[in-house]
Amino acid sequence: MHRFYFTILMLLGLSLSTFAQSSEKVNLDSLVNQIVKLDQELYQVQLNLHQSQKQLKTGIFIATIGYSVTILGGQLLGSNPDLGKTLLYTGGAIGIGGTYTLVRGFNKISLGPPRRRIVY
Repeated sequence: MHRFYFTILMLLGLSLSTFAQSSEKVNLDSLVNQIVKLDQELYQVQLNLHQSQKQLKTGIFIATIGYSVTILGGQLLGSNPDLGKTLLYTGGAIGIGGTYTLVRGFNKISLGPPRRRIVY
C-alpha cells in the first residue's frame, strides 16, 4: 500500500514539475521578446541620432554663414547701400535655409511622446 501511495505521489510530483517548467518557459519567452523589442527601440533611437547629427551640423553651419552675411550687409549699408541691401536679403535667405535644415534635423530626433510601458 505504501508503494501505491509513493507511486501516486511521485506521478503527481512529476506532473507538477512539468507544469512549472512549461509556465517558466512561457515567462522566459515573454522576457526574451521584451528584451528584443527594447533592443530594436534602442537601435532606432541610435539610428535617428546618427542620421540627424550631420544634418544638425550642416544646418548650424549654413545658418551661421547666412546670418554673418546679414551682419556684413548691415555694416555696408552706410558706405555701399546697394551691396549692403543685397547682402542683407541674401544673408537672411541663407540663414532661413540653415534654420529650416536645423528644424528638419530636430524632427528626426523627435520620436513623439513615450509609450506607456506595461509591467508584468
